[in-house]
Amino acid sequence: MKRILFVCTGNTCRSPMAAALFRYRAGDIGWEALSAGTFAISGSPASENSVTAMKELGIDISNHRSQPLTPELVNRVDLIITMTAEQRVQIVGAFPDVEERVFLINAFGTSRVPADVSDPFGGSLREYIQIRDEIDRALSDLILFIRTGKK
Repeated sequence: MKRILFVCTGNTCRSPMAAALFRYRAGDIGWEALSAGTFAISGSPASENSVTAMKELGIDISNHRSQPLTPELVNRVDLIITMTAEQRVQIVGAFPDVEERVFLINAFGTSRVPADVSDPFGGSLREYIQIRDEIDRALSDLILFIRTGKK
C-alpha cells in the first residue's frame, strides 16, 4: 500500500482535516493517508473547530493526535502534500532526496493555483469550514492525479 503524508505547521488543523478528507473521498485506491506538522508537538488533539467542521461531513477526527515531521516518516511515504509553499521549501531543504515527491496541495488539476491554504488556527468555525472546503476542492484534483498520473 502506498502512503500519502499531509503536512501543515502544528498538525492540529489543516493536515488532519486533509488526511481525513482524503480517506473519505479517495475510497479504495490503495493509499494510506497520514499527517504531520513541521512544528508539531507530539500528542496534541485536533483543534475543536477542526473536529466540528469535519463532523458536519460525518467525519470523526476527535481521536487525532499530532506528530512532528521526522526523517523516518518522510522516508516511509510515497507522496508529501504541503499546505504552503514555505512548508514545501522547509521539507525539501531538510530532505533534498524527496524533492520530486513534495507538492503544494493546490498544485494539481486544471487550475494549478499556486496559493497557500491559510492556517485557521484560532479562527472562527466559519474560517475552519472555509479551509476545510478549500482543502476538499484541492483533493479532487490530487485524487485524479493519483488515479491517472496526470498533473
